[in-house]
Amino acid sequence: MVFVFGADEAGKGSLIGNLYLAGVLIEESKTEDLKSIGAKDSKLLTHKKRIELAKKIKTIVKNFLILEITPEEIDNAILGNNTLNLNWLEGDHIAELINKLSPDKAIIDCPSPNLNAFKNYVQKQLKNKTIELIVGHKMDTKEITVSAASILAKVAREENVKEIEKKVGQSIGSGYPSNPTCQEFLKKNFEKYPEIFRKSWKTYQNNINNNKQKILGDF
Repeated sequence: MVFVFGADEAGKGSLIGNLYLAGVLIEESKTEDLKSIGAKDSKLLTHKKRIELAKKIKTIVKNFLILEITPEEIDNAILGNNTLNLNWLEGDHIAELINKLSPDKAIIDCPSPNLNAFKNYVQKQLKNKTIELIVGHKMDTKEITVSAASILAKVAREENVKEIEKKVGQSIGSGYPSNPTCQEFLKKNFEKYPEIFRKSWKTYQNNINNNKQKILGDF
């Protein structure tokens, strides 16, 4: 009996809210069950369909875990450690998921352009060095276990966005820097809700600098 692990993230580039990493563990012979319910890359599904599939995935897989990485943890890693970036931070947590779920084979959607470097980085942190690591790009479109993980991660992030909007009493848009609603929310609320923003993002830092210049210009 071979157990396969798939991992993927949601919210990596977001300016607001948490980054989510999901890992699923399933018997290799049962991966067809994930295909039969219509699981696929979460970006190809509607919000309603993702919620529906997430419930089914949780009953099909042997086990799953979803890790929540806060803006504070992201900022501490990026601003406080010159050797760490968001890709390596993600690698740390993928290794954590693999160590906790103990698969025979782990399939990873690689966040780094350097597949070998990322694979070696994760491998070094594994307790069981015999686990087969399969690392590639766009694996959420190629491997059903990664697709399933992408759905769980995406649903978790969407719930986080809803929680934030309930807290602030208004829409934050997509939460991504390119979104006009998100940009406007940042300008008006960066001091009011500092804990929800990733302060290591250039968009946030540029907003702070622009605000400082505006204040100095008033004198």
